[in-house]
Amino acid sequence: MNEVIKAMIERRSCRKYRAEAVPKILIEEIAEAGLYAASGMNRQAVKIVAVTDKALRDRLSEMNRQIGGWDAGFDPFYGAPALLIVLADKTVPTAVYDGSLVMGNLMLAADVLGVGSCWIHRAKEEFESDAGKELLAALGITGEWEGIGHCILGYPDADKPAPPARNEGRLIWAEG
Repeated sequence: MNEVIKAMIERRSCRKYRAEAVPKILIEEIAEAGLYAASGMNRQAVKIVAVTDKALRDRLSEMNRQIGGWDAGFDPFYGAPALLIVLADKTVPTAVYDGSLVMGNLMLAADVLGVGSCWIHRAKEEFESDAGKELLAALGITGEWEGIGHCILGYPDADKPAPPARNEGRLIWAEG
């Protein structure tokens, strides 16, 4: 089987991580794969913020927890030591689609490199908040950006499950 297709079939979201840091070189490689995702009219109107600073990671986790409505102490990043925040330029009509393609590339690249990942939602709400806008400004990010998602990264602390069976009837042929 083709290795790319094999990775697409076997990749799974990871929700339990070891505390071990992911080397910066691997995070850079994963992010680069994300930045090569297709984009509408090749606008490349997506940014990635790589977060390995524990204090910032924990601050983002707490913001995400509050938006999600979970009890204090819950970590919506599941202990992952790093994350890649995907932001898309709100002025671009394909922003959400472009950012979603970036997220897919990030997760596939992570899997191929032996790094666990999971798409964590609520980035949109985080970066629409005053605190989120202030955080972006502190990072030097100006303009109108929509949070597409957090791609959490770390080394899995559990075996990768087998892919579940696919639902029937999702491929429709219109043959000529």
